[in-house]
Amino acid sequence: MKLALMVSAGPYTYQAADTAYQFAAAAVAKGHEVMRVFFYHDGVYNSTRLTEPPQDDRHIVNRWSALAAANKIDLVVCVAAALRRGIKDEVLAPGFRISGLGQLVDGGIKANRLVTFGA
Repeated sequence: MKLALMVSAGPYTYQAADTAYQFAAAAVAKGHEVMRVFFYHDGVYNSTRLTEPPQDDRHIVNRWSALAAANKIDLVVCVAAALRRGIKDEVLAPGFRISGLGQLVDGGIKANRLVTFGA
């Protein structure tokens, strides 16, 4: 099955970002294709390389980067939401790119399922 995800919650605010990552990792492990993850609203905070959690905490941004690199997942950050929050290309973690809502629509059209995480 081909999946697209939308994450609209920040990495350390609610459980949604962790759940989205775990869902994507489990889907890939079961042989499904996660074609795109679209980060929207506060979900754009999942993309910044400036995130530095404590040593004993999980590093969600690095997890997304590693999962995307290993499985050719397109990590797209909403341009309008990112700019409103001061996130530009130069602060993106590896594997993330900034683009528009058209990428969310495209993912919804091309995937068998579009699964959303967050408010």
